[in-house]
Amino acid sequence: MPSPKKFRPSASFWEAGRIAIDSLNKNKLRSFLTLVGIILATTTLISVTALIHGMNLYIANKVSNMGSDGFRIVRMAWISTHDPKKLMMMNKRNPQIKPSEYKFINQNATLLNGIAMISTTPGRISFLGQSTDNTVSIQGITANVPALNNVQVAQGRGLSDEEVRRHAAVAFIGNDINKRFFTDRDPIGKTIQIDGKPFEVVGVAKKLGSVFGQSEDNFVMIPIDTYFKTYGSQKGIALIAKAVDQQHLNQAEDEVTMLLRAFRHLRPGQEDNFGIVSSDSFIDLWQRLTAAIAATAVGIVSVFMVVGGIVIMNIMLAAVTERTHEIGIRKSLGARRSDILNQFLVESSTLAATGGLIGVIAAWVVAYVVKVAASIPMALPIYSVLMGVGLSAIVGLFFGIYPAQRASKLNPIEALRSET
Repeated sequence: MPSPKKFRPSASFWEAGRIAIDSLNKNKLRSFLTLVGIILATTTLISVTALIHGMNLYIANKVSNMGSDGFRIVRMAWISTHDPKKLMMMNKRNPQIKPSEYKFINQNATLLNGIAMISTTPGRISFLGQSTDNTVSIQGITANVPALNNVQVAQGRGLSDEEVRRHAAVAFIGNDINKRFFTDRDPIGKTIQIDGKPFEVVGVAKKLGSVFGQSEDNFVMIPIDTYFKTYGSQKGIALIAKAVDQQHLNQAEDEVTMLLRAFRHLRPGQEDNFGIVSSDSFIDLWQRLTAAIAATAVGIVSVFMVVGGIVIMNIMLAAVTERTHEIGIRKSLGARRSDILNQFLVESSTLAATGGLIGVIAAWVVAYVVKVAASIPMALPIYSVLMGVGLSAIVGLFFGIYPAQRASKLNPIEALRSET
């Protein structure tokens, strides 16, 4: 038992905090077990916040590759519905997008800054007897797809309108293909084999990165008509469009909808048999998803925090019992009830905040490992750190009220008699 000379009639905030830290150091295992709930709660809270914040930045800057003024015309807008029956109905009802529809919209739209056609299939690439380990995304495109899809040129050039018109056997390759075959040589002018057919490389795209561990650079772009000639069926076509500016995005979407409905002879009141997807659609989908993730995380964090708070309350009750003689000495030297109350409240808050700080460190480690191992965007905003530590301290303060009140109400004479 510490000697009475260490005690003062009233403990300052810093002294109460120092006593709490000393208690943590003296009983490391007990302290850790006490704080497990708080640590898990804080780690969960900050990890989920880091994931959501990182993905928000990613969605805003990169994932759709459409920009704030771009949109897609597709056969089925799967992100607009979560009803399996409706998706099955759309799959049966909605016809494929046709090149003739692309030409019709391109000729008649007045609110578009550009419209492009793209179709994709998996394939194999080889060069000088070496082949890609995995399938590559073979994309048949009109010449303006890279510009509308925010794909920039790193070497050489993109495909030209003339090459698209004359069905040229040329290719614009992604960074993965360039690294696989051309690390020690210039790729421009070299001939690669795409599913056994020769294509001349005219350009290389700048690195795009990856999404959830899946590379966005594993592609080869070839002229759209060359693609149809090579792969036959004109299926899986999508249209990439860009409005004249962001302010006219909704009007441009409405205009394209009207033109495509007219081309398909849809009657008034008849449902669209195609889909339009804009960057707002991706953002709305992500917001619905993050709302579900956040709701689940709040439930888990709440359980962990309550469990952690109850454990802290029990530990503080035990501390009151262990330090009854100390409390009696403080009161005999003139300490007020409020001094004892504040001392134990500060101790419980410091204890819980320490758990929150450990949780922050654990969350940072989790975020770093996930970002490196799975290529999932993770960003740790400073407000999440403050929120985690602050919430932990509040939990400690709340669950420390009862033990603190019990300590402050002890009779000094009876407390002094407790020492054996």
